[in-house]
Amino acid sequence: MSFGVSHRSGGGADGRPPTWHGDRVDAAERVLAYGGGSLDRAGPLRTDPTRLGALFTESTTVLLPMWRDRCLVDGHGPVRLSAERAALVRSAAGETVFLGLDGEAAVFAADLSALPERSAVEMAGAVRTVDVRALVGRLEPGDAAVQAYARGLLHWHRQQRFCGTCGAPAVADGGGHLRTCTGTECGRLLFPRIEPAVIVLVEAPGRSGRCLLARHGGAAEDAYSTLAGFVEIGESLEDAVRREMSEEAGVTVTDVTYQGSQAWPFPAGLMVGFRATATSDDVRVDGDELLEARWFTRAELRDRVASGRSLGRVDSIDHRLLTDWLAEG
Repeated sequence: MSFGVSHRSGGGADGRPPTWHGDRVDAAERVLAYGGGSLDRAGPLRTDPTRLGALFTESTTVLLPMWRDRCLVDGHGPVRLSAERAALVRSAAGETVFLGLDGEAAVFAADLSALPERSAVEMAGAVRTVDVRALVGRLEPGDAAVQAYARGLLHWHRQQRFCGTCGAPAVADGGGHLRTCTGTECGRLLFPRIEPAVIVLVEAPGRSGRCLLARHGGAAEDAYSTLAGFVEIGESLEDAVRREMSEEAGVTVTDVTYQGSQAWPFPAGLMVGFRATATSDDVRVDGDELLEARWFTRAELRDRVASGRSLGRVDSIDHRLLTDWLAEG
């Protein structure tokens, strides 16, 4: 693992500049953030507690400490622990989960959220805590994916302490990839839930070369992005695209085409990207989710980029949908 490789400057979540630097990672250019990791999740090992216990004692094993959804970092990037300090952290952790194998090295993550922030930082030998989304541009894609994976799984454990059926306490099992209800008449197995959402670049009808962007509730005055929404029960992804575009922007779409997907464990999302074509230019925002929406030409978007405004979050599939569309004309 090569934590701490940097290829983009900028401040952390707390506004302070980073203290680790490095060369730009060109191979990351076409990899969506939080994906593309090479970690072997080693599913069969999750059901072998004896082997997992033995892995903790191996010199190559790595432990990633987390605190309330935040990475613990030192001057080189996210902290990774081994040997004695890892044992100390495990003893104080609310949960320790098995993430997988990096080559021959086992990778675990430990949750120090029960401690005060300063105590967690000191125990891990870190200097502060940082949201992984503030680090993504300065990490190798695989390393960012592992940090996000750890964040999402540990978040789920904190939220799933009790059985939703009988209310009895639930305990971690399967290397941290399931929880088991302790109720004597229940015993339900609880698995991490994924929350799928669609994110859509809508093109105008005909050959006008325009796409629809919207300003969402709470967004800055001139902040526009593609449209998105959660998938509902009993709904296909394509159905969700058509419903969300109609409900939020009053737009009827056709030619719904899959573009790609992105892990978004903040806390448990899966972003599924699509393109679609509107049947007319008419737009009627709902005034709740969306405050306004308008059609943009490629020239207008290029002008926005030239003036320093970004095309969505740089770590989001939203950004990829827009940059791919711009590259076509």
